[in-house]
Amino acid sequence: MRSWHKRIGSTALAGLLLTVFASTAALAAAQGTALPGTIPDVRSHAYYVLDESAASVLAARNEHIAVPIASITKLMTALVVLEGGQSMDQLVTINADDVRGTAGNASRLASGYKLSRRDLLHLALMSSENRAAYALCRAYPRGLRACVQAMNKKAVALGMTSAHFVEPTGLSSGNVASPVDLAKLVLAAAGNRTIRDYSTSAGHTVTVNRRQLEFHNTNLLVANPAWRVDVQKTGYIPEAGRCLVMQTVIDGRPVVMVLLNSYGKYTRIADAKRVRTWLESRSRVAAL
Repeated sequence: MRSWHKRIGSTALAGLLLTVFASTAALAAAQGTALPGTIPDVRSHAYYVLDESAASVLAARNEHIAVPIASITKLMTALVVLEGGQSMDQLVTINADDVRGTAGNASRLASGYKLSRRDLLHLALMSSENRAAYALCRAYPRGLRACVQAMNKKAVALGMTSAHFVEPTGLSSGNVASPVDLAKLVLAAAGNRTIRDYSTSAGHTVTVNRRQLEFHNTNLLVANPAWRVDVQKTGYIPEAGRCLVMQTVIDGRPVVMVLLNSYGKYTRIADAKRVRTWLESRSRVAAL
């Protein structure tokens, strides 16, 4: 008699569990997504996702390893140039040193072109113009070497213990930092309105020698109305792969994303979208 009651109890329990599982599956289907995993499906070799409002790490991989950072470097160049106190309206002439310093890299800024420091900074941040970044640092008080020294000094001040810079563009693989340290750089850059505005503008036109040159942002997300990007920078050299850092807002909270060494041209953008989908899925589940 006792064993019969045990069988009834087990059958009822099994039925209850089936009902719970079915309800959960139906709820997930109604939400239009599967229940989120513990980590996002990110293809970049290294990444770091920080909830700025709670100062909590949401997801990470290889986050403490210093690697080449390509043009993410330009965020530090911008910080140092802006803190140098030079006139942003002053004209800087592109010269032979700027051409040699960016050898092998295409640029529409020919030797002899004169642009304001403001325009050079805008192009360096928005369209990752290497010759613009080099000219800014070369025209820094006491020159290029002093500018790079200031970049490393600023890294120390920000607590970027793994970071090291050897030039201002990111063309050298000697510019390195960990994802954790790059998040610190992003937060510092986000605190500067000029960097926020220039890095996230969709396009900018400059006039040189009576010619208009139009430049566009290297990050497609800044023109996407579904995204709010407050500061961003892309980067690429073979040693670094495709890189992307940004501060964005997801579900009303500021999030810093660092995505390094993705293998395909569009993988870093797809990774940013995957991180966003993952975070939104977590929020929906937490609200249930």
